[in-house]
Amino acid sequence: MSIKWQRILRVGVIFCLGLLIGVGGGSLTWAQPALPVVPMELPQPPLPVLDLADQLTSSQEAQLAQHLNKLEQDTGWKLRVLTQFDQTPGRQVKEYWGLNERSVLMVADPRGGNLLAFNVGDAVREILPRTFWIELQSRFGNQFYVREHGTQRAILETVDVLDRCFHQGGCRVVPGLPQEQWILTLVTSVLGGIVFGFAGKPRHAEELFNWRWALLISPLWFILFGAFGIGPVVTRTQDWIPLLRNVLGFLAGALVIYLAPIARPAVDRR
Repeated sequence: MSIKWQRILRVGVIFCLGLLIGVGGGSLTWAQPALPVVPMELPQPPLPVLDLADQLTSSQEAQLAQHLNKLEQDTGWKLRVLTQFDQTPGRQVKEYWGLNERSVLMVADPRGGNLLAFNVGDAVREILPRTFWIELQSRFGNQFYVREHGTQRAILETVDVLDRCFHQGGCRVVPGLPQEQWILTLVTSVLGGIVFGFAGKPRHAEELFNWRWALLISPLWFILFGAFGIGPVVTRTQDWIPLLRNVLGFLAGALVIYLAPIARPAVDRR
């Protein structure tokens, strides 16, 4: 299997895992040993970024701090970043940063499992729902993404997404459509078309298209095409090209299976 398809398969597994966790109502947790909480002398005045695990360069840390300060000035939402590895200040950061219902604490822990964890204020949850955080954590914090792009990029990309969502007043899903995720939506669109075309095959010589069977199993092909093929595209990007390709994929899948010489016993015998 090529590296590209391995990445697509990984994205599919991660997406399905996040979906199952979101539907099931559980919390997204990863098996990591608890860090010892150590009281620390944190720098004063408070800095918006505490890079205890040394994951960022000095210039990146300075630019990120400036970014977070500007975000708070422009929107009133407070985002703070903490990286940790062998020890953590624990709840000490709550008083240090003055975290409240309009705050988000992003913790980056590179020890294993998922890189990212979030502590979200109640007011933030009203504009960024729980499913958003599950998808955000799954997209940028998974081991495969971190291994290919690095911890630094994962942290900075996550901050950019949150900045964009805070500035536009909230997000229901994580903006942007990675190529691997789009390919998955294309595959499900084609599968939906195959189901639709197969169901519509005529059962006798006088019939051109079997709309009764197509409508009977419409929940199946509509979920494949609508929910998994079109929905993730229109909610994450305004680019019409991926949407057009998925529609064409649906039509192509339906046409190929409709014209294929299978499941037409009554027509062939006549």
